[in-house]
Amino acid sequence: MVNTWEVYCMTLSLKSTLLGSAALALLATQAMAEQRTLKYYADFDPAPLAAFEAVIAEFEAANPDIDVVLQNFDHEGYKTSIRNFLTADSPDLANWYAGNRMAPFVNSGQFLDISDVWADNNLGESLASAKGSMTIDGKQWGIPYTYYQWGIYYNKDVYEQVGVEVPSTWDEFIDNCAKFKEAGIDCLTTGTKALWPGAGIFDYMNLRTNGYEFHMDLTAGKVAWTDERVKNTFAEWAKLVEPGYVTANHAALDWQDAASLLIQGKAANYVMGNFAVAVFKDGGMTNETLGFMQFPEITPGLPRGEEAPTDTIHIPAGAKNVDDAKKFLAYIATADVQTKLNEALGQLPVNNGSKVGDDPFLQAGFELLSTADGGIAQFFDRDAPAEMAKVGMEGFQEFMVKPENVDRILERLEKARGRIYK
Repeated sequence: MVNTWEVYCMTLSLKSTLLGSAALALLATQAMAEQRTLKYYADFDPAPLAAFEAVIAEFEAANPDIDVVLQNFDHEGYKTSIRNFLTADSPDLANWYAGNRMAPFVNSGQFLDISDVWADNNLGESLASAKGSMTIDGKQWGIPYTYYQWGIYYNKDVYEQVGVEVPSTWDEFIDNCAKFKEAGIDCLTTGTKALWPGAGIFDYMNLRTNGYEFHMDLTAGKVAWTDERVKNTFAEWAKLVEPGYVTANHAALDWQDAASLLIQGKAANYVMGNFAVAVFKDGGMTNETLGFMQFPEITPGLPRGEEAPTDTIHIPAGAKNVDDAKKFLAYIATADVQTKLNEALGQLPVNNGSKVGDDPFLQAGFELLSTADGGIAQFFDRDAPAEMAKVGMEGFQEFMVKPENVDRILERLEKARGRIYK
């Protein structure tokens, strides 16, 4: 005999189960519908890629309704791809560089103004050192997340041997050079076989002689290379070159060859980026024998600009998820996130509230850049168009070999400016 009460209970239980399953399915569908995607294009090497994947995972954990989809390109491919995807299938976020490198995309309307992100998160204070390089027409166009310093690396033992102090002014530096030469030591070494190391010297000579704004105008093609202010830069540079204070065969040397001269004590100083520290230490130098100083003052009272190639993230004008892209940029700008990223990168956070480890060269660089009040240049071959950079760097190399050719060199650079900037 069938128990009707049991049948009733079984039917009720089945209905409850079905209703519960339907509710769960509905909730899952709603959750999927509510989750938003951020498409992010970048060109990371393996170490930065791993670091970014970690911070993206943390961002997604804090924002479970946002799915960040990162597509990574190789460096050379990215340079071509960005020009295509900004006009066709635009992502929500894209990596690029500060200063004049971002200017063409800003001027063509392909990067969004994110001044509101800066204002809402007080980034003008925390990212103060890079604000100038992120600003065009009074607006900010991206978020800087890492950079590294350039400056002068020097051999402490050689300084002690010759009996000179670390200089703070250009005149003091040149006075030291005379003493190094008397001791048979190159005051400044460099290797310009690949051209770019000479650009680092020029950048600092011009930044210290004329300041950041002038330097950026020059690299942007707004100032003639025959301008008297440019000639003043080369006149100061000649004080180093004409007496033979620079390694004589620099045009035949790679930058690592020049590093060996500093390591061996055959040279006292080297204008270079912080990536060279690993090479100096591989050659046997230690924190006790390798020193770092900011490039000396040339024009008294000039706001101090520095050289620090800066990596940035931008929102393309064709982004489909602008609100979440801005949320992600605000996250990347925070002190804690920049600390984590740069610990993995071995570089410097732009946020002045971030922390750096106990490496003395990173500490010195962080202090140098965080206190720079004159702006951050990106390096000549980033700040100038590729064709102008090549012609310019060839001219810098020639000047350091034959300084008497300075007028001819500047006239050649000026002709190139007229042809390249149109």
